Amino acid sequence: MTDEEARSVVRALLHEVAPDADLDSVGSDATLQESLGLDSLDFLAFVDRLHERTGIEIPERDYPRLLTIDDCVSFLVSATGREQSTT
Repeated sequence: MTDEEARSVVRALLHEVAPDADLDSVGSDATLQESLGLDSLDFLAFVDRLHERTGIEIPERDYPRLLTIDDCVSFLVSATGREQSTT
């Protein structure tokens, strides 16, 4: 999975979990839970959807690696073993 593919998946799933959130106003390094007003159940729903969409196992110990959009992208790219593309 490339950076672009991962970013697209993350944004689509965040939109599903928080449909009223303005994702364009959230910086890629902003904390998702604070920036989007996600509670713990919303975050768990997001993680579950990431797993369903990508097939990547995401154990609870890795949740701290999913704090921002950039973190999520890095995690997905790393988990699929593909090099990050430069954009």
